[in-house]
Amino acid sequence: MSEHHGSCHCGRVRLTLRDEPSDAGECNCSICRRTAGLWHYCAPDAVTVEGEGVSYQQGDRALDLWHCQTCGCTTHWTPTDPAYRRMAVNLRMFDPALLRELPRRLIDGASY
Repeated sequence: MSEHHGSCHCGRVRLTLRDEPSDAGECNCSICRRTAGLWHYCAPDAVTVEGEGVSYQQGDRALDLWHCQTCGCTTHWTPTDPAYRRMAVNLRMFDPALLRELPRRLIDGASY
């Protein structure tokens, strides 16, 4: 299994993904359409996050949406419930070659 390394713009938050994305989730909810995230959903143990980020919770407060406190890039989200075994990384934080050939999958978060 290969590792993919990514980071926010300034490099303060670094991501290591030990998983192979098969698509890029593009959510149209109010926050995702503003942050322009392209999400890869995975188990938390498939990702290492290094550095200091700041989280934001919206609506039902089910997710912490993380961004760099220096450059503002949205890097990933984690569940607020530790029993929920899924998180997502923003594929835009990685080399563009990683997502170039990935199909986009529309996630209709605006309807929830």
